[in-house]
Amino acid sequence: MKTQRNNQEIVLAAHPIGVPTKATFGFNDIEMPVINREEVLLKSLFISVDPGMRGFMDKGEDDAAGLKFELNKPITSRAVAQVIESNNDDFPIGTIVHGRLASIAVQLAKFHECRVVGIAGSDHKIDYLEKELGIDKGINYKKVSEMNKAIGEACPNGVDVFFDNVGGELFDAAFENINRHARIVICGQIADYNETHPPKGPRPQHALIRKSARMEGFVVFDFKDEFEDAKKQLGEWYRRGKLKYRENVIVGFENIPSAFIGLFSGENMGKQLVKVAEAE
Repeated sequence: MKTQRNNQEIVLAAHPIGVPTKATFGFNDIEMPVINREEVLLKSLFISVDPGMRGFMDKGEDDAAGLKFELNKPITSRAVAQVIESNNDDFPIGTIVHGRLASIAVQLAKFHECRVVGIAGSDHKIDYLEKELGIDKGINYKKVSEMNKAIGEACPNGVDVFFDNVGGELFDAAFENINRHARIVICGQIADYNETHPPKGPRPQHALIRKSARMEGFVVFDFKDEFEDAKKQLGEWYRRGKLKYRENVIVGFENIPSAFIGLFSGENMGKQLVKVAEAE
């Protein structure tokens, strides 16, 4: 006799205006699905919450980054899960499967013998970057009144590569310090995700021409053909102790909304995960 299991989903209850609140999310009790031939039933163990999910909560059309969440429909995310029922010989019961999961970027730069300067919002994070990850200099942006000057002092020879996942005024300050032939990588813009009327910053075109610099944005799916190679290489570095990784784990399915909201105030130290169940 099978044990009765409970099943819940989190849906988009309302399109957020500004920073999401708990009213953005809704909880529903739902029936356990019945699996068909070649299918498996997964039990979520860990759920990933990511700042990029914020853009999918807005009204609008689907784009290259992904599909918009629909009102009163489940909010999707990445997960680590366990197979608890299986009609597929490739995935026996008990198998652990993974979905797709800035500290990695700085470590990769150090592997290539770059001088690395990191920007974060607490002394605790700066200590981690400098003492554990080994970057050359950390800047706590919450303690700096002139970011342009602080970056200039930390990078007296200018900035050759700028990996940006924040945007806003931090981008403006870093951009002022770029060198000729600099490369700017736009990974995220968390500073603007919750802006109902995003502020207009400097127009970069003239400086890009004058510096012969290049700026390019990307989403991870642009490199889907390289996922397996990347996972193998990162995994090898991690097993050898060369690559360090930190997670911030919050416990409880009911705490997924607050874990997500906390991303926008910088509460997390490392990858934000929510543990929702124990493995069987």
